[in-house]
Amino acid sequence: MKHDVTNLKLAAAGQKRIDWAERQMDVLRLIHQRFARQRPLQGVRVACCLHVTTETAVLASTLKAGGAQVVVCASNPLSTQDDTAAALVTYHRIPVFARKGENRAVYYRHLNTALDTKPHLTMDDGADLVSLLHAKRPAQAVSVWGSTEETTTGVVRLRSMERHGVLRFPVIAVNDSKTKHFFDNRYGTGQSTIDGLLRATNVLLAGKTFVVAGYGFCGKGVATRARGMGAHVIVTEVDPVRALEANLDGFQVMSMAQAASHGDIFVTVTGNASVIRPEHVARMKRGAIIGNSGHFDVEIDMPAITRRARRSFVVRPFVRAYEFAGGRTIYLIAEGRLLNLVAAEGHPAAVMDMSFANQALAAEYVVKHHRTLEHRVYTLPEALDQTIARLKLRVLGLTIDTLTLAQRRYLAGWQQGT
Repeated sequence: MKHDVTNLKLAAAGQKRIDWAERQMDVLRLIHQRFARQRPLQGVRVACCLHVTTETAVLASTLKAGGAQVVVCASNPLSTQDDTAAALVTYHRIPVFARKGENRAVYYRHLNTALDTKPHLTMDDGADLVSLLHAKRPAQAVSVWGSTEETTTGVVRLRSMERHGVLRFPVIAVNDSKTKHFFDNRYGTGQSTIDGLLRATNVLLAGKTFVVAGYGFCGKGVATRARGMGAHVIVTEVDPVRALEANLDGFQVMSMAQAASHGDIFVTVTGNASVIRPEHVARMKRGAIIGNSGHFDVEIDMPAITRRARRSFVVRPFVRAYEFAGGRTIYLIAEGRLLNLVAAEGHPAAVMDMSFANQALAAEYVVKHHRTLEHRVYTLPEALDQTIARLKLRVLGLTIDTLTLAQRRYLAGWQQGT
């Protein structure tokens, strides 16, 4: 079996960690059991471009249980857990092409290797497989049944492709499911970003001024968790509604130009480019720490910042110092890439349980319906979203109320008033 991982000798340790994650992914385990019985993906070739983590391993094994022929490559050069990659190859017999720290050339070689399997379905985290198919392999794109997309950033790219009329197959925006972004983006990103920051720096957050760029669901999660650790939180935004929301949630709101001179720690979660630029860095305090939890490493304009720095050097694993004229130094975490996956382990398994349940059901949905779907970006049907929520409540041992017949009639009517 072809593969490209760092060290197969890490497999045993990786499998122990996969087992730990699987114990906390009860919804996906229920789907795994059904897939194993029904085999809804029998013979379907699936190329997964995802962060190669223990949770992804549980998803990949679920797809395989459903009959799929699965290949996995990384969606980020620095997010791969090498022991997990080794375990997928050794114990699950799933081809993996991912190494932590791979350069850009190797990264794209791995993506192309995954596409060489001629997948019926692609599963993306950032839309790199879909983009590569459309830009470099258009003849192959017409034979793809569809794709599923995990991230906000990827969905933005895909909706742009749809608007420009270039999308060649249907895509399920898994990120837009309520049981994904309400929980994964907010609670997962919030916790894992703080985790990565603390592992990389070991700084005390209490009393620090913490600047969060972006107040979408990811930004809400980071801001809330930073405040919970005792930080004074400033939010920067371009959306006036989100800015008002942040203000009413009790956070200071200002522009990045204003926040730059106040912040001790800066985290970007916008999905946009050049959110922190040289003019902002020029106003930052000595010792300011900057990092990114958005999908791509473009949110901090590192090329421009690097050109202005007098020198740079590594001070801790995943922390690089940039020294400017006069000796003023700032610190960058994880090369400006996803700090929660580079310096830590990403989201907790319990929240990825719902995200990857969406991925598994989205794959099944595309296989069933691809012949009738248009070349558009779709949201997973609400009934499936509700199913995942009910399963999660069930495994948590929680019960909720059911509408009575009278309540249903009341909600369906219009005549009853004061």
